Amino acid sequence: MSLPEKGRDIEDVLAEIGRLREGDLPVRGGRVTAYVYDTGRPEVHEAAARAYFEMLEVNTLDPTAFPSVVEMERQVVGAVAGLLGGGHGVFTSGGTESIMLAVKAARDSRPVAGRPRMAVPVTAHPAFHKAAHYLGVAVDAVPVDPVTFRASPAAVEAAITPDTVLVVASAPSYPQGVVDPVAEIAATAAARGVLCHVDACVGGWLLPWLREAGAHVPPFDMSVPGVTSLSCDLHKFGYAPKGASVVLFADPALRRAAYFASASWPGYTIINATVQSSKSAGPLGGAWATMQALGRDGYLELGRATLAAARRLREGVAAIDGLRVLGDPDSALVAFGPEDPDGPDVFVMADEARRRGWFLQPQLSYAGIPANLHITVTGVTLRGVDAMLEVIAECAAAARRRGPVELPEGLVELVAGLDLDALDDAAFAELAAAVGADLRGGSGQPEMAVVNAVLDALPADRREAVLVRFLSVLYS
Repeated sequence: MSLPEKGRDIEDVLAEIGRLREGDLPVRGGRVTAYVYDTGRPEVHEAAARAYFEMLEVNTLDPTAFPSVVEMERQVVGAVAGLLGGGHGVFTSGGTESIMLAVKAARDSRPVAGRPRMAVPVTAHPAFHKAAHYLGVAVDAVPVDPVTFRASPAAVEAAITPDTVLVVASAPSYPQGVVDPVAEIAATAAARGVLCHVDACVGGWLLPWLREAGAHVPPFDMSVPGVTSLSCDLHKFGYAPKGASVVLFADPALRRAAYFASASWPGYTIINATVQSSKSAGPLGGAWATMQALGRDGYLELGRATLAAARRLREGVAAIDGLRVLGDPDSALVAFGPEDPDGPDVFVMADEARRRGWFLQPQLSYAGIPANLHITVTGVTLRGVDAMLEVIAECAAAARRRGPVELPEGLVELVAGLDLDALDDAAFAELAAAVGADLRGGSGQPEMAVVNAVLDALPADRREAVLVRFLSVLYS
């Protein structure tokens, strides 16, 4: 973009935003089964947007300058703590920041002789690896049960060393939507004197309402002995605007270990509860307004609808010839794939769904877990779950007719052996285009089956290197 010489008419600016968004996935209606969370209640989203705008220019950097920030955060964090067994919390920009603060608190409150380490199930969110990378913590990967996909308490215990400062459990883990055995893992950690974080970013604000609606939900929150911190995203099943999350700590001392303060300069006082310093109070206002607009009754009603839709989806997918649900999901996350290796190619299915106006999220194979498709069921899904099942069945049939992705001979070996540092972004873009991934082809929704098939065939470290280059090209 070149900066215009003169300011443009605001209607023209807004019209251009509309044009730019023409290729975006829709954020309402339930056809996009990842990234967005929809209540199906326009008035709630309108209330959140208005509150977001009202707080947009309020800077949370100095809560003494804007006491509204303190009161809103107390109420929002208090509501989360009240639902999830207590604790002392911080309002953050999202799950990754909540997890980063939990890892920082564990590292700083439990000094060790060597490099601090944490035991992390392979199904835990990559935010833990990101936090470890930023904070100098080593990750010890913990295997999960190959059938249930739940973390093994025995494997967690085996991974604990004298330098372990944190163990992790998920409620639920994102890939298959199952809740780890939190009580057993937390007890194991406590017996070894190690902190335990529960990643309830997805499920924290959903599982209690599912339980109240009649679902069996195992213990997972701050009331479980040995759980010392927990993350809960409000921009997921709290239905607040992005980015809104809360991290809870068992006591104020542990929360203080997440803070950052600096007096080593002659300027204004620096004390931050989060990774960010200056940030808008818009997300806080949006979260507060959403919670106020829905209330307990609203969230319980959404929980009932979500539970009914998730059950219908699981049953419907299992009834489609050649497909199976992975594991026994405890929440509103459903992953499914072919019953056998000769079944429909999930990456082809994802492209077929895009052609029909739906987005089904592909997940690559890892640690013995096969490639699959992932659906996040939200409050609006029940209205369209039968249409979704029809699309899934159509896509499975279309994928069988097309057959699996056929990669050119030697392509995977070529990509695996590339010296990516020797390629500039233009050369990488040309290489990607040669295998069907036009990274500079405009704003439409691309076909990704070939790209996903290549990534799926690569080891994790090469996937990561290739993905970094994809992102670099996209923003070049």
